[in-house]
Parts: sequence; structure tokens; C-alpha cells
Amino acid sequence: MNKCEQCIVRQFSSLKALSKEELLKMADCKTSYTIKKGEPIFEEGEMTNGIYCVKDGVCKLSKLSSNGKDQIVKLVKPGELLGQRSMISDEPANLTAVALEDMEVCFIPKTEIMQFFNQNNNFSMNVMKSICGDLKEADVHMVDMAQKSVKERLAGTLIYLEETFGNETDGTLRLQLSREELAGMIGTATESCIRLLSELNKSNLIELVGKRIKIVDKNKLRRLAD
Repeated sequence: MNKCEQCIVRQFSSLKALSKEELLKMADCKTSYTIKKGEPIFEEGEMTNGIYCVKDGVCKLSKLSSNGKDQIVKLVKPGELLGQRSMISDEPANLTAVALEDMEVCFIPKTEIMQFFNQNNNFSMNVMKSICGDLKEADVHMVDMAQKSVKERLAGTLIYLEETFGNETDGTLRLQLSREELAGMIGTATESCIRLLSELNKSNLIELVGKRIKIVDKNKLRRLAD
């Protein structure tokens, strides 16, 4: 994990704009971590003082609502960066990042990243585009929450999980969220999520294999989501 210039995942993030010399410099100052499933990378209100590059594994970005429920805002996959907005705005993290599976992440200090940001126009533009992309996703999510039913949001989320993270050899979703986490993604109570999954199962749109989920009729599920 030491050679940033040979790391494949950087091609999927703003780091692809850095020169070989900048990547070598970054490799000298970064710290690599293994984060176990369920452990936080950082928590809401914490000063991150840098960014995290996800090398392997998936985490959730969530916010604790006033009623104590965990609202999942985004799932972050390998190649993406964490903490960009907080670093640039010089504000505490607005969300909590928790590993959904064992992860490998690299932490790059703010002092180093800001040098690249100020000196490399392509890098700074990539960072801003990434933040704009997050804002666009947030807009779409907000509209979905306001205009779609919980069942429609659940159907859309299951399709997103399959198309983004793929399936196991038995056809079940590779990234398996708990019922509570799934409820947190679609903005409903866990009990309601369980009931809706049962309805989709009875309608033969999905199959429940123990705690795992398998999409059976993707076309009908997509029509429901849309």
C-alpha cells in the first residue's frame, strides 16, 4: 500500500490529476489503515484534518437525526475520497463514516493535500467536480424522499445495490445491508422495511434467502422504482 503512483484506485478519484512527483510526495506522508466492519473512520463533528482514500471495502456516510435514527446519505466504494468538503471548508465533518465491511484506507494530511490543491489546477478542479457531484446526488435523494413512496425508494435502492456492487455467485446482492441499514437508506422504520421486503418477496420481485436478498425480476422492480 506504500506506492501511490502504482495504486489502481487513484484512477477513480481526484488523485488521478497528480503528477508522479506529487504522488511520491504523498506516499511519504500518508498513513494506511485497516478498518474493521462496523468501525468508524470518522464521526460527525470531528475535525478530519485531511482526506481518506478508500483502497478496498465499502463504508456508509450517515447522519444521526433528532429522533435518534441513522439516515444513510451515501455509500462510498473503492477509489472514492472521504472528507474533501470538510477539509476545504475547514469545518467539522457533517457526517459519520462507518465501514460496512473490512476496509483499507489511506489518510493524507490536510497540509499536503492543500499544497496540491493550490499548486495543481487540474487536481483542484477534480476535487470541486467531485463535491459538485455529491451535491447533485443529494438533490436527487432529497427529491426522491419527498416525491416517491417508501416502496418505490426501496425498489430503487435494491437496483442501485446490484448495479453498483454486483452479486454473489448465488445471485444474492454482494453488499448485504442489515434491515436497519436498508431502512436508513430509504428513510423509514426498520419494521416498515421488513414488511415491504416481504411484500416484494411475495410478488416474486425479489427472493429472501435468509438475511440475504436476491433480485428475481429486475424489470418489474425498475418499473416500480420509476
